[in-house]
Amino acid sequence: MIKNFEPRLYQQTILATAAEKNTLVVLPTGMGKTNIFLMLAAQRLKQFPNSKILFIGPTKPLIDQYMSVFKEHFEIGENEMSIFTGMVAPEKRAELWKSAKIVFSTPQGLENDIISSRINLGEVCLLGVDEAHRAVGDYAYVFVARQYMKLASYPRIIGMTASPGSDMEKIQEVCRNLFIEDIEVRTDEDSDVRPYIQEMQIDWVKVDLPNVFSDISKLLTLFLKERFEKLKKWGILRRADVKYVSKSDLLQLQAELRGKIAAGEKDFVMWNSISLLAEVMKIYHALELLETQGIAALNKYFEKLLSESRTSKTKAIKSIMSDSNFKSALIKTKILHEEKVEHPKLIELQNIIDKEISQNPNAKIMVFNQYRDNALDIVEKLNKIQNVKSNIFVGQQKKNETGLSQKEQKQMIEDFKNGMFNVLVATSIGEEGLDIPRVDLVIFYEPIPSAIRSIQRRGRTGRQEKGRVMILMANGTRDEAYRWVAHHKEKKMYRNLVNIRRKLNLSLHEKKEVTIAKFSEEKLKIFADYREKGSGIIREMAEGNVAVNLERLEYADYVVSSRCGVEVKSVEDFVDSIIDGRLLQQIKNLKNNFERPVVVIEGEQNIYAVRNVHQNSILGMMATIAVSYGIPIVQTRNFKETAALLQIIAKREQEETGKDFSLHADRKPVTLKEQQEYVVSSLPGMGLALAKPLLKRFKTIKNIVNATEKELQEVEKIGPQKAKQIKNVVEGEYREN
Repeated sequence: MIKNFEPRLYQQTILATAAEKNTLVVLPTGMGKTNIFLMLAAQRLKQFPNSKILFIGPTKPLIDQYMSVFKEHFEIGENEMSIFTGMVAPEKRAELWKSAKIVFSTPQGLENDIISSRINLGEVCLLGVDEAHRAVGDYAYVFVARQYMKLASYPRIIGMTASPGSDMEKIQEVCRNLFIEDIEVRTDEDSDVRPYIQEMQIDWVKVDLPNVFSDISKLLTLFLKERFEKLKKWGILRRADVKYVSKSDLLQLQAELRGKIAAGEKDFVMWNSISLLAEVMKIYHALELLETQGIAALNKYFEKLLSESRTSKTKAIKSIMSDSNFKSALIKTKILHEEKVEHPKLIELQNIIDKEISQNPNAKIMVFNQYRDNALDIVEKLNKIQNVKSNIFVGQQKKNETGLSQKEQKQMIEDFKNGMFNVLVATSIGEEGLDIPRVDLVIFYEPIPSAIRSIQRRGRTGRQEKGRVMILMANGTRDEAYRWVAHHKEKKMYRNLVNIRRKLNLSLHEKKEVTIAKFSEEKLKIFADYREKGSGIIREMAEGNVAVNLERLEYADYVVSSRCGVEVKSVEDFVDSIIDGRLLQQIKNLKNNFERPVVVIEGEQNIYAVRNVHQNSILGMMATIAVSYGIPIVQTRNFKETAALLQIIAKREQEETGKDFSLHADRKPVTLKEQQEYVVSSLPGMGLALAKPLLKRFKTIKNIVNATEKELQEVEKIGPQKAKQIKNVVEGEYREN
């Protein structure tokens, strides 16, 4: 099945492992992870010719690249390969699935297809997961892999990444979530990879910040020191030295304090510490912009804070604006911005690129900068250099920001390949999965404290010939610290991978024998509002014995039977919807459209403390719902409990009324047909499933009521007991007591 491709020795070695076990492949960028997947796909299709191959990647440009490789090297008709993204309608995806042998998909849309049973994962003999380090938390990869291992008749997973991260727990989580049984890791130093590695020259270009930068830095540091002294005095921080408290330390401290408040520890120190930490984080960010990006970036950030202070009532923002050190830093920044003072790194960058293009007019250069605004400024400055034409490569548009659609991203890569411009200035979107055959020089505008991102940035060069990397660094700033953080994380990553590989032999996760679920198996049926997909409830139900239909529901979050609709609210949303007046209208709609409505409040927080709302207002609303509207209120601790509750309600309802109900059930009957079905389905043990055949046989409700038990039993599924129950209801005398 493979054409125009000669595998390398290390690719064949890795293939041998991946053919036998679920494997995580860790290879430097540009070393042919795609080709390993290509060979494994051919092997699996040969072994299981009636099956399918599924590949998932985080972005459309990336899955487009994989499909291009398969078109070039795989003996298969183009009509047997399909791309699934959010741009392809769900019905079209279901249709394409039937004819496709190989499907390339982003994970989010695929998640919906699995939940709605539009595709059958049981037919897939190989799941390929690119940028596998994303398989953590609630990212869609995790759900897709779990469902695949549960449903596939011949499961095999291959995860691929250039860098799974340095944190041992995260690497283990990736392995657990992708059911990894072995790891194949190669570095530039491995003997079977070294012959194919292009030499890479890495140069550190150091600059000194001018004194005017130091003046602003001292003012912001004094601001931080005052806050740190307070936090130390309150026993929140052990030391008040700004140099020894990192951003990650502060984030962890914030999380700990919020956890204590959620657990009920609420006092002056807790609330004020949270507010002080919010101030500190904002000024930390300002310092980072000053040291690593420059005056223009800092000035724009200060303008944003000023704008927020005019409308925001947040204590942290008000406190920052009233601080004398901040005011002085603000004025100095504005003056320097008006004087067009530039960061020495920007000046150095212009000199480097001017020299490179002068020496080699055909050179292709990539510049990485992690801030979108600063990247725009860089493009503007570079385009003033003779023979330099640069473009910005960013993610999709956000509010009030520049952005590129995925189609535009793909076109820009093509234009860069074809020499339409010679400098590509990219934010983090350019770090993953770009297929650019030749980049002569990669420049980091700043070092970044991430092993994953550092490796991915470097991997943009040195693919086919000698690569060069330059990293700009401001002496005595965060740049220096980030340089060594990334270095040590990278070393730690490879050590951890070796350790985990040893542990895998002792089984990283317990492999459970899973009964293969049959698609023909009768499941509970629940309609869910598609806007609830992110809650976790839907995924939890989909992993159970539930066929979840995602629809736009008007009057409930979930419809579990022909008469039961359920509104689910988090503790915060319940209180918020009392404040903004939504709740009462939602309750009216629920009552007016369902015979048996239910309200679920989800969360472990104290409902009387999440917002500044009087306890009696909350109790009053609960009393209105339960007494005035007669709607039961059920509280659950988390989405897992909510999902379990919905399944139990659905099971009880559908045993009584039948699984054959439609979204007419999300409102009370309106048409004559619906009213007739509604009346008959309310008879004992009927439901919609039996109401329809009864009406079809007897034509009118009057005829059903007048029918004898024997005549009723002539209808399929109406036995002697059900016939007797019907006659008892329609002929039995009503007694008030």
